[in-house]
Amino acid sequence: MKKILAFDVDQTLNVAKTPIPEEISELLIKLLRAGFKICPISGQKFDQFLIQIVDPILKNGGKPSDLKNLHLFVAQGTQYYRYNSSDKTYSPKNWEKVYNFPLTDAQVSEICSALEKSAKELGFWEEDKLKPGDEIIENRLSQVTFSALGQSAGTKEKYAWDPDCKKREKIVEKAKLLAPDFEFEIGGTTSINAFVPGMNKVFGMTHLMEELNAEKSDILYFGDMTQPGGNDYPVVEMGIDTITVRSHEDTAYALRGILGVSGALK
Repeated sequence: MKKILAFDVDQTLNVAKTPIPEEISELLIKLLRAGFKICPISGQKFDQFLIQIVDPILKNGGKPSDLKNLHLFVAQGTQYYRYNSSDKTYSPKNWEKVYNFPLTDAQVSEICSALEKSAKELGFWEEDKLKPGDEIIENRLSQVTFSALGQSAGTKEKYAWDPDCKKREKIVEKAKLLAPDFEFEIGGTTSINAFVPGMNKVFGMTHLMEELNAEKSDILYFGDMTQPGGNDYPVVEMGIDTITVRSHEDTAYALRGILGVSGALK
């Protein structure tokens, strides 16, 4: 039996950029209480982990005590947070940042310039579609993320923008020429994550194993972009057991099976 369940977030636990649905929340709560270590690992920033995962868990019956088995691997695992409090009342201030590997200002500037220039030359820079206060390129400390329509765009618009990843593949191709010292990886529905070589999910999963004193055989990983070039593919290459899903419904189906086998499905 696996001890650790690791998850991509968008398209795996939820509809992109939305809180995880009630059913997923309830399944995760049962898994946490059954002793599984639940480890979301995604390119998103810490605040989004709270909005999309932690808040729905608490809203749907989770307690602060359940969070001891929830481990947040932010920005592809280049940042790691754990809940460090025995208080019965939840506070977001009790999340402890265990480690962080930030980019330098010069690295951020080089990546941003490469992404913006590439997108503009290809006609994929759609600043006019941004909602007030939103941005296309975001510094997430240990990585930079390009989101073609911003973070606040509607789900329908995001799904329709680049369903076959062809637009982003072209942006990545150009950006690599402009900033060859960095890696550019497609993720989510409209996103490209850029980072120092090696700081992808291999880095995150390796640190996950170190922090949780685990072996590859202890882990089951869920992701929707496990194909070559997808941001979940590095986990597959590591030899970690992986389930490819198309949606959170697929994930829920698998989790019910895990709970049933473990005897925790009630």
